[in-house]
Amino acid sequence: MSDQPLPSANGSTGQEQMPIVLNIQFTKDLSFEVPGAPGIFATLREQPRVDLALDVQARPIQEGENVFEVSLMIRADAKVGETPCFIAELTYCGIFTINVPQEHLEPVLLVECPRLLFPFARNILADVTREGGFPPVMLNPIDFVQLWQNRRAQPVGTA
Repeated sequence: MSDQPLPSANGSTGQEQMPIVLNIQFTKDLSFEVPGAPGIFATLREQPRVDLALDVQARPIQEGENVFEVSLMIRADAKVGETPCFIAELTYCGIFTINVPQEHLEPVLLVECPRLLFPFARNILADVTREGGFPPVMLNPIDFVQLWQNRRAQPVGTA
């Protein structure tokens, strides 16, 4: 028996590095507040309006390495009229090994990596709002390409 790697379906031997490897994913920060509890539950008669804010950040773990922390930050503020119902904040992260040319690094970090993290963050947010006594917040799919393009269109120094 040979110690040589077996070729894959495309004929390669598996020696190439994967372009994106998700090493680990984790909840870095999670906060859920119900400022008006318990009274809000007695007076709540309609579905709260939920305002969402989303941000993506990436940073190298060690300089000169191709390992990065990508953070997906979601804030949900729910109100009925001007009465706050809940505030949920989630920072969900992944540690990625990225093996792509430098010119592709930014879109991979700010589009592809958060796309992989999003379903897990979405479930956490839905679970925490449901367990907090409210209807679950079900985030619609996010267009991370558009989010990245909007960020690039902003003048430097604004955010």
